[in-house]
Amino acid sequence: MDPLRVLQVGLGGWGRDWAKRVIPEVPEVDVAGYVDPDATALARLRDALPVSPDRCFLSLEQGIEAVKPEAVLVTATLPGHAAVTRAALVAGHHVLVEKPFAETLDVARQLVDLAAAQQKVLMVSQNYRFFPAARKVAQLVSETRLGKLHEVSIDFRRYSPGSANGLDRHHFEDQPLLVDMSIHHFDLLRFILDREPERIYCEAWNPAWSAFSGPSVAFSSINFPGDVAVSYRGSWNSQGPITPWSGEWRMDFEHGHIFWTGRADVGTKADRVVIQKPDRKPRAIRLSALARIDRWGTLTEFALAVREGREPQCSGRDNLGTLAMVAAAIESTAQRQPVEISTVRAQMRLPT
Repeated sequence: MDPLRVLQVGLGGWGRDWAKRVIPEVPEVDVAGYVDPDATALARLRDALPVSPDRCFLSLEQGIEAVKPEAVLVTATLPGHAAVTRAALVAGHHVLVEKPFAETLDVARQLVDLAAAQQKVLMVSQNYRFFPAARKVAQLVSETRLGKLHEVSIDFRRYSPGSANGLDRHHFEDQPLLVDMSIHHFDLLRFILDREPERIYCEAWNPAWSAFSGPSVAFSSINFPGDVAVSYRGSWNSQGPITPWSGEWRMDFEHGHIFWTGRADVGTKADRVVIQKPDRKPRAIRLSALARIDRWGTLTEFALAVREGREPQCSGRDNLGTLAMVAAAIESTAQRQPVEISTVRAQMRLPT
């Protein structure tokens, strides 16, 4: 397979991490150039990597004209996701974009429709799906060996008070937990259960001593078809034992229980799936290794989907369902009452 010729847009701290650590280890892509409207960000990139100035551009239009890419990788901050994605699609390029790929449901729907009209791949980097534990649990649920699933409990705990260098970007977001973090867990729920949620009740708040501007703690009750109830608890302000980034999941079935967790700070060392059946000792399940995990996995999947002419996992179309969950959770916190996610999905012209 010829490497996919890519133009990367957004070279802040996270974008440079993509450029330094992720892209060089995915031979299915070839970065032809880099774009950032901040010349300082491009200078920092050149300090970190052997990139010539003639491959760095201050606008998407300049980059497209100069390097003629096949695809655009959007690693800018959230406010730039939709605008860059739209411009890239209009110019006739495939797009892989960081989550969330739009700030509103209407804009997200428009981007998905535009990608379809242009016959281009639009994929969202929901990288938590690309870990061994999540894959194994999705397989176990689909096989129904433990019978009917009826209850899921998820706990996510991290402590983010800022650092010696000050506060990070997510400390200033309007919804630092639900939009920036819980979106991963909600997406995993849709992936593992392979069904769409019906209803959510969510309460979110910010402790008075928190370093965050917006709600950094949330509790949610989520209902899925088949009488599956989910309780979700997430916090950026927990000073207790932290969880891996995928959270700690407990899943109760008709004939047993699954505990699983995954996504360590680095690699798969936290990935673990444990099954317990009545009157038996817990048993850890052997996990299959993945050729590529995390963002390395999403970038590989994107390149393969483009070359094979198919819809990728985590396509923009599929990701509308995850955005609907997040939007319904935020609406529930504002209304202080349950929200029917099917109503939100109907507004986005998604199957309900």
